[in-house]
Amino acid sequence: MDLQKIYAARFLEEELPLKNKIWKVICSEFLSQFVPKTGTVVDIGAGYCEFINNIDCQRKIAIDLNPDVKKFAHAGIEIINESCMAMTSLTDNSVNVVFMSNFLEHLLNKQQVFDTLQEAKRILTLGGKMLILQPNIRFLPNNYWDFFDHHTPLSDRSLVEVLESLDMKIVKCYPRFLPYTTKSKLPKGTLFVKLYLHLPWIWPLFGKQAFIVAEKR
Repeated sequence: MDLQKIYAARFLEEELPLKNKIWKVICSEFLSQFVPKTGTVVDIGAGYCEFINNIDCQRKIAIDLNPDVKKFAHAGIEIINESCMAMTSLTDNSVNVVFMSNFLEHLLNKQQVFDTLQEAKRILTLGGKMLILQPNIRFLPNNYWDFFDHHTPLSDRSLVEVLESLDMKIVKCYPRFLPYTTKSKLPKGTLFVKLYLHLPWIWPLFGKQAFIVAEKR
């Protein structure tokens, strides 16, 4: 399977400026509360680097097997082309935050999901946080499978269960957070995105993605 061709057709480069604007708002208005400005952040499955480019922190690391990720990363971001299940370039207890967005469902099975979460825990410092933004199959029983490279069904409940089995403390769990895709019919202006993030009572109406924060203890 040629993932580069699939992603090139799915994510048009001309759409990236708008997506980056949206992610800048998501980072500044919501995700930044979980990220220390002096900390080290790892973005697993960084892709087009929308998160890692826009989050405010001291050290930024993008993990992705695709060598093209360097084309999208801003200056100063460290690129590591390694498996999410064997991030050998990173030492134990060396990272403050691990972030994953729309990534785990692409792994081939739940054992790979477990191995990825276990490896993410390994590199986290004590008290470090794992931030997971994930399509929630509980609210997308059909659309979840519209993408050819979605292999593993995951919900907020199954993710909480596996994280707790790794002795991670669940700090936040929003079963419904963001819409499933930026191609939804909702307005995409940055002011609307900012308003949406500050009105959590709206999230259950439109949210199809779960957001989970888990802490290493």
